[in-house]
Amino acid sequence: MTRTAPPRRTIGRVTLYFFGALGGILFGYDLGVISGVLPFIGKLWSLSSWDKGVITASISFGAVVGALCSPRVNEWLGRRRTIMAAAVVVVAGTLAATFSPTFTLLVVSRLVIGVGIGFSSSTVPTYLSELAPARVRGAMGALNQIFIVLGILIAFLVSYGLGSSGNWRLMFAGAIVPAVVLFAGLTLLPETPRWLLKNGREDEARSVLVSSHGGSADIDREVAAIREVIRLDTEQKGRIRDLWAPWVRPMLVVALLLAVGQQFSGVNAVNAYFPTMLISLGFATQAALLSGVLLGVTKFLFTAWVVFVVDRWGRKPLLLIGNVIMVLTLLGAGLVVLNVHGTGLVGVLMLIMMVLYLVGYELGWGAVVWVMMSEVFPLRERAAGMGVASVVLWAATGVVSAVFPLMSDPKALGIGGSMFVFAGVNVVLFVLTKWLVPETKGRSLEEIELDLRARTHLRAKV
Repeated sequence: MTRTAPPRRTIGRVTLYFFGALGGILFGYDLGVISGVLPFIGKLWSLSSWDKGVITASISFGAVVGALCSPRVNEWLGRRRTIMAAAVVVVAGTLAATFSPTFTLLVVSRLVIGVGIGFSSSTVPTYLSELAPARVRGAMGALNQIFIVLGILIAFLVSYGLGSSGNWRLMFAGAIVPAVVLFAGLTLLPETPRWLLKNGREDEARSVLVSSHGGSADIDREVAAIREVIRLDTEQKGRIRDLWAPWVRPMLVVALLLAVGQQFSGVNAVNAYFPTMLISLGFATQAALLSGVLLGVTKFLFTAWVVFVVDRWGRKPLLLIGNVIMVLTLLGAGLVVLNVHGTGLVGVLMLIMMVLYLVGYELGWGAVVWVMMSEVFPLRERAAGMGVASVVLWAATGVVSAVFPLMSDPKALGIGGSMFVFAGVNVVLFVLTKWLVPETKGRSLEEIELDLRARTHLRAKV
């Protein structure tokens, strides 16, 4: 039996998961801050609906580039150093955005930030899922979503705090803080045991397993399970085209459904444009920004609650419950905008509907999507699969962010009609989730993969 090497550092699991998930704050802050910036730069630079869509979506399209490069960088540098590189890129892009003198340069700066976010968003869930024991993996994956919504909440708070002065540049600059903390924290943390074993560093892998799983864990069993999967994958490295193999294809379809569904559910139209929507309905700027803070608090509280139920209720039931709540509240929001008159009443009812909408979203499609996308892919295809899923997710984010200002324009569908469109999308997502998405709670990543291989092999013999 291989002796377990003592850890080079004593690292508590709370510290391990805290800094591992901190990348979510980068994700959330940069998604959320634009909602506070838009009311000010819209007036300053006389932005059209198209301009607002471009500047909001630019970070998403930059993230597509980062996610495309992520699989190769992930396998080369490892999960930990990829996230550290993401933090550096975000800092550089944030500094450029803070001092951008023109609309064009701000768009370019947010593209750069997006590249870093793309690296982070496709790597952090993998990092967490490969460190966490199966019994708590759902909660640890949901922790990433807690940090995403915490980042959004912080962005909303900063925007409200600076709203009276109109200092949108300082709003952007706030992203530097979590990026620096993330980089510093990861200098103290280990690489994942699966990546270490795959690269022939078994003593280090065992040390990390002891640190992350606890001293009472059956380390030999964990190592043997990981080695068995690695053995099956030694003939060739995972490639993007391998995701289309017959036994992997169903999981790719599930991951892409989750990625597209999360964004087409309408959440980033709310995250990025809710204050702008309220202002267009007659609200004062500070009141609209304060409403954004209330949405951020709702997102944070319900995401935190999901951590305690995701490994008991299961992933699929939460997705379905979330869809039902989102459909009902989006229909309600559309009816309010089209039928209720009076600025104050419309604003209050819209705020209630959007709070309830986000309750549904965070119960299901917020936390669960990132957990499941990191669970369904086999080891060899995991980095490539998460990269592809993240590319699709960010592309969907970009489409929604760019199109929503156009579709919600009074000359087009308007805000009410847009709510009805998103409600219809969520009905379709409910049906597809019921039909296609499997349950993965309580099973190790290796068990999921080995079972998938076995079932595919049996079907081939029939």
